Amino acid sequence: MANTSSRTLRLLSLLQTHRHWSGTELADRLGVSERTLRRDVDRLRELGYPVSAARGTDGGYQLAPGAVLPPLLLDDEEAVALAVGIGDAAQSGIAGMQEASLRALTKVIRVLPPRLRARVDALREMTLSVAASGPIVTAQVLTVVAQACRDQERLRFGYTARGSAPTEREVEPHRLVALGGRWYLVAYDLTRHDWRSFRLDRLTEPAGTGTRFRPRPLPAEDAAAFVQAASGAPAPYTVQALVHAPAARVRQAVGQWGTIEPLDHDTCRITMTSTSLDWPTQALGNVGAEFEVLGPPEFAAHVQEWGTRFIRATSATDRPSLP
Repeated sequence: MANTSSRTLRLLSLLQTHRHWSGTELADRLGVSERTLRRDVDRLRELGYPVSAARGTDGGYQLAPGAVLPPLLLDDEEAVALAVGIGDAAQSGIAGMQEASLRALTKVIRVLPPRLRARVDALREMTLSVAASGPIVTAQVLTVVAQACRDQERLRFGYTARGSAPTEREVEPHRLVALGGRWYLVAYDLTRHDWRSFRLDRLTEPAGTGTRFRPRPLPAEDAAAFVQAASGAPAPYTVQALVHAPAARVRQAVGQWGTIEPLDHDTCRITMTSTSLDWPTQALGNVGAEFEVLGPPEFAAHVQEWGTRFIRATSATDRPSLP
């Protein structure tokens, strides 16, 4: 029979996999009597887990929503699936998702055994995701760099800039930035005595040095602005439009690339962020419904230009055919 601590963890894991368990089923799974099961349930309650119980023929146990999120107990397959999914979410481009997803990914990867980390990296490398359109960055690299930023710990890594030979760098990491389908590290380069942005897909074998540092003031409004200035990338547009179609229909056509806000049964507002005005125009065209541009003015002019081009294309059918 398993000892009390391991049996309690097993009980918590079982309660997380099903909405409802009968007492007999749980006792059989754990190989204990129903009396021992009741004591184990009481132990979970003492630890703060809200396990509810009901008597009678339909009675049993279930883990109720609580004030805090309990630790999740995952098997190997679940852990790999979760890490891969969070990695894609971190690169999804959805507003507000990158930082939260990266924090979650850091926690998951940190406790994965090496054999499971290898499986996560292999799956991410060999799987094409609509969310992750840029170069694939391994979960291990992401989490090591993120932890160094969080802990204000100097970081060493190999780096190969475009058209240059590989170099060794030691930096004071500041922030990670997801921009244009790529991950960047903003850091103070201790060799060059200046701020730099590093593409994570060109970075190898990052490792903390164990040396802490006091953060320096960043010479930019924020890390994203620094990367944009350093890479020469244009500032993104925030496009808004009023679409005369149900929110569910618009969401199906646009997917994760836009935020849809229902206004009534047949109207919604869509917000999209992009450095290019072409794909928001195409996304709205894919909906197949009337829409009104709310802004910015550059987008209104862009849609008008597309419309003029299409009108010219259709008017060509009225011309005499070429011999």
